[in-house]
Amino acid sequence: MVVPELRPWRAARPHVVRVAHAVRPRLARAADAVRPGLTRATDTVRPYLQRTADAVKPQVTRLAGMSRPKTVRTWQYTAGAAGAGLALAATVATAAGPWDSSGQRTAERDRAVALERTGGTDHEGGSGTADAAPRPAPSAASVLTALGGGTATVKSAPTGKALATVLGPLLGNSSLGTRHTAAVVDVASGKRLYGAGADTALTPASTTKIATAVAALSALGADHRLTTRTALEPDTKELVLVGGGDPTLTARQDTAGWASLRELARETAAALKKRDIKAVTLSYDKTLYAGPEIHPIGVNDNLAPVSALMVDEARTDDSSSGPVARVSDPAADATRTFARFLAADGIKTTSPGPSKATGRAQNLAEVFSPPLSALVERMLTNSDNDIAEALARQTALADEQRADFEGGGDAIRAQLKKLGLPLAGADFHDGSGLNRADRLTANLLTALLVKAGDPDRPDLRPVLTGLPVAGFTGTLTSRYTDGAAGVVRAKTGTLTGVNTLAGTVVDQDGRLLAFAFLASDTTDPAAAQSALDRTATALAACGCG
Repeated sequence: MVVPELRPWRAARPHVVRVAHAVRPRLARAADAVRPGLTRATDTVRPYLQRTADAVKPQVTRLAGMSRPKTVRTWQYTAGAAGAGLALAATVATAAGPWDSSGQRTAERDRAVALERTGGTDHEGGSGTADAAPRPAPSAASVLTALGGGTATVKSAPTGKALATVLGPLLGNSSLGTRHTAAVVDVASGKRLYGAGADTALTPASTTKIATAVAALSALGADHRLTTRTALEPDTKELVLVGGGDPTLTARQDTAGWASLRELARETAAALKKRDIKAVTLSYDKTLYAGPEIHPIGVNDNLAPVSALMVDEARTDDSSSGPVARVSDPAADATRTFARFLAADGIKTTSPGPSKATGRAQNLAEVFSPPLSALVERMLTNSDNDIAEALARQTALADEQRADFEGGGDAIRAQLKKLGLPLAGADFHDGSGLNRADRLTANLLTALLVKAGDPDRPDLRPVLTGLPVAGFTGTLTSRYTDGAAGVVRAKTGTLTGVNTLAGTVVDQDGRLLAFAFLASDTTDPAAAQSALDRTATALAACGCG
């Protein structure tokens, strides 16, 4: 499956050489720190690493030619790979960026196939149909153990005193407002290394999506897919388009691996013709979700009305991420588009209206979203509010709670409680973080990231792989151009007066660290973002063991 938003090496091509020169010294030092452990690890996976190197060589050569007269060289990306939980990808080419074209490092994908594991992003195909249900997707096992896990292969974790010396002045920047908190945790041991108000709950903004991702993956599993189907009422010949809550359902010709409304129409038309039916009463069923569709913030370009049936996130242009005006009734709009596709296949329909498929209705066709792992990655990389609210409702359904904003928030909390995470002070009112009443602590955010890196929870790995890569992907594409590009991986959060950042970084001693910085009462969003970026960059540059 190719995800358009996860093709960062194309967007990064103009500045990738500059980034390589900027981060090479730091990563070389980190490579020296972790080399003994990585040598043992790569001995076991050398065959497929060699195949990976051979596979990417043509792309590297081509990109290097585009970058002349400067020479682009392949270098050891061990520290950046470890930051993604991918320490085995020790020969990733800088010119290709941190990701391959399908959104996952090539070496990790090959390792997943070699291990025949399931639970990760589907890289082999798109949505399924009624005739061919999708297969489980391959998943890489955790490789945090390759970092040494506190053994002599990696230097000791930074001390709290040293981190306070480095981070304290940066977090005291007036741009971060009157209230700010922070936490830094060693992922291998789970030990908190630094805290400043870490147990104080503040408005988290979009870093809430980390909690949403962990809860959804825990409740539903990384292989779970959302189904959109058509059903025929046998007596009335009413055709019902039944929404399964997939906001990534697309009407575009190029589906890029997402579930296709066009394909659903073709399959449905074929099924109707087999029954000698060429005209139907068309209806739509969006009853999977309950409660109001409009978020408490009101009509907003950052989020469509939350409906169990929508196409292309109810966008009014051809964009696939970012704010844009949305249609007011996503379900009706999606069904009108579906009617046009049916007409093109020779099926006449009435003007669509709302309905509910009965238990007697016969399923005609269905399409499946990519696995939940892919939805989580897209949500985190692009800070996609529509996917976030859909996953919150899906979590509510799995937890047998009301599938609305509050029910989603309650279900997220319930799932995190089951995982034993520190919830003191936390309050969830949605899945996206757009609600200013949400509250999270720096302690909880770092605990979520540590849980996602737990070797015993590979199903949560997409929480780490979906984090934007500094200077390369998603909401961090244009940030860190003069900082730790390619090394910091973090989820951003921005509301008026609120700026947050939470993610992972590998320091110069080779330790994988989780961090969370939350700031409230900020007055200059750009200055606050810059202050947070400088703090994360300082953490990456820290040899504080």
